[in-house]
Amino acid sequence: MKPSRLTKMTGLGGLLVVVTLIMAACSPAAPVAVVPITGAGTTPTVPVGMMLAGTITAGMLPGGLAGILMMSNDPKLGDFLVDAKGMTLYMYTKDTAGVSNCTGDCLKAWPPLVATADMLAGAGVPGKLGSITRADGIKQVTYNDMPLYYWASDTKPGDTTGQGVGGVWYMMSPTAPIK
Repeated sequence: MKPSRLTKMTGLGGLLVVVTLIMAACSPAAPVAVVPITGAGTTPTVPVGMMLAGTITAGMLPGGLAGILMMSNDPKLGDFLVDAKGMTLYMYTKDTAGVSNCTGDCLKAWPPLVATADMLAGAGVPGKLGSITRADGIKQVTYNDMPLYYWASDTKPGDTTGQGVGGVWYMMSPTAPIK
């Protein structure tokens, strides 16, 4: 049996080829730009424009980042925002720009997307990321100044069961809530 090309690669040269291939596979496909993230208090910076493909876990993101917004699509509902795990993000129509009005039991069903210092907007996410400090002290991510939430009944990536709940909860699209 003839040895394969990979088994012939030995020593430092072979190791460099393997490391280069791994690094290329893990690198973002697009350059990263830095823009300010707005919100109460200080104004940290947020890399945006990172092109990501496939299933992403926090361990795969630079520095273990889990705070990334990406686009997803439903054939009937269109484009909408998801987190790094593919979980759908929603907005509450009783909120106003920069203010969350979901408190108490509402937060049990609709947990906020909690802000980290390293929030990223994936390619194709044209809006403005920001954050607010809620009355309970939690720093919540905003998109075009509207607070973002999860729906507790969405159990797996791609679930959109919170769409239209109570006539006030809607998936967040890149330009407006999906109604």
